[in-house]
Amino acid sequence: MKTPFKLPPLRAIQAFESVARLGTVSAAADELGVTPGAVSQQLRNVETAIGLRLVERKGRRVALTQLGKQYQRGIANTFEELKKAQAALYQSHRKAGFVVSCLPSLASKWMGPLMLDWRAQNPEANIRLVGSETEPRLEDGEADFRITYGHGIRDYEHYARMFTDWVVPACSPSFLAAHPVREPGDIVKLPLIDIEWSPDQQPSLNWRDWAALIGAELPQRSAEMTFSLSSAAIEAAMNSRGFVLAQMSMISDDLANGRLVVPFDLRLQMPEAYYLAWNRSALEKPFGAPFRAFVMSISKRQELLSAGKR
Repeated sequence: MKTPFKLPPLRAIQAFESVARLGTVSAAADELGVTPGAVSQQLRNVETAIGLRLVERKGRRVALTQLGKQYQRGIANTFEELKKAQAALYQSHRKAGFVVSCLPSLASKWMGPLMLDWRAQNPEANIRLVGSETEPRLEDGEADFRITYGHGIRDYEHYARMFTDWVVPACSPSFLAAHPVREPGDIVKLPLIDIEWSPDQQPSLNWRDWAALIGAELPQRSAEMTFSLSSAAIEAAMNSRGFVLAQMSMISDDLANGRLVVPFDLRLQMPEAYYLAWNRSALEKPFGAPFRAFVMSISKRQELLSAGKR
């Protein structure tokens, strides 16, 4: 069924509502941030669209006709509801959190503890950390930020390099006490814990690379244990199962707390860097931009610490 009338433009209705409520064109102009002439034009637009006379001038003031008063009563609630809807939307935006997707081991051994520190400084922030090997589709809202390694960054449009990590042989103090080493070459003769990197995260480092660094021959045997997660391999080393070739970013706390030791600080730099990617809309969320700045700041510090610099 065809509508028998055409609604005036919303801007014109807004001007009428403001004039009707405030009583003068100049007051409405101040509220709307336009000129009095623009408000008067919008009043004429309302009357033209409706085909009825709604206002009449009385000096500098504007009086509503009976039809104008009826129209004002009809639209007043509508504008009040629009204001409430906008206020609710703003509050929702203020409370909206964001999701950080991260490689699982980096999430548990590096990003997780740092996020707890950041959250303590920003108690109003609503943030969720998800450990996942799968690269999320940021543009589809699967996450707001993604911390990934090497080639994983190729699918993202907005990103920044974080840091390049280093690896070093580490073991528990009790394991070292039971298996003392006099020189770096002794390490490769002991039980070794290996980490199996996924094909998407190649190239990676292994014990053969570290043996080449120290000029030693790796025995013709596989590692005693192989884990797909660096965090699980590090846990095995803390449980005195052998040496693990661990990333400095993931064992800094364990070294500081004495859960792991490094008898020979001979480090290998990883072939690729870690990156932070983000959806542009994430920076419009409360705490989104400050969180990105926080991650980039601690990444610079981690770059120096992993390389053994202060």
